[in-house]
Amino acid sequence: MAQGELALIVGAGEGLSASIARQCAAAGMRVALAARDLGKLAKLKKETGAQAFACDATDAGQVDALFAMIDAPALAVYNPSYRVRGPFLELDREEVRRTLLVTAYGGFLVAQAALARMLPRSRGSLFFTGASASVKGYSESAPFAMGKFALRGLAQSLAREFGPKGIHVAHFVIDGGIRRKNDARAAARGEDGMLDPEAIAKTYLDVHRQHRSAWSFEVDLRPWVEKF
Repeated sequence: MAQGELALIVGAGEGLSASIARQCAAAGMRVALAARDLGKLAKLKKETGAQAFACDATDAGQVDALFAMIDAPALAVYNPSYRVRGPFLELDREEVRRTLLVTAYGGFLVAQAALARMLPRSRGSLFFTGASASVKGYSESAPFAMGKFALRGLAQSLAREFGPKGIHVAHFVIDGGIRRKNDARAAARGEDGMLDPEAIAKTYLDVHRQHRSAWSFEVDLRPWVEKF
């Protein structure tokens, strides 16, 4: 991995995306953060020396504008997530639409823009953050499962099309809750009962560093005490 390569994290904020930014910066990569709300990125921007860009990943014009302002990324991570829950017959249609736009359609837009810039160089990594819902539809959580299943399908298709062209596409199934600061759930679940975001981020960076003779497509991550 060359020093100074650009890592782009779309859907940046606290938690996993912040950990990925820190890991990339510590590895000598330049970091670009994209989010709808730049206010929440001030601390992370200062900590990592990152550039920050306002971008709604569901808006094609904003995605195109984002990629016009940055170099071709060596690593692009699609991390936005949105969900609506509830009994199926009571779901708000616009909230379901929003869930699908953020979870899946935004992934399509970012992937299309990132791959167009990676392809001329025949290298780069495009990573998608999935969830338990990527492989298992839970009761009263149909919209999230719809979006995450779609994102996983997108990743599979892209891996098959662009892997032979030198682009590493990977999908990460985050099977469990991610620990946050001052999270009462983490204490209730005991030691390592929730995923450590720094440990997840290290795995992302390790996969980015993989030799192309042994690429991973899908990595599922869960606490050792998690049932599956």
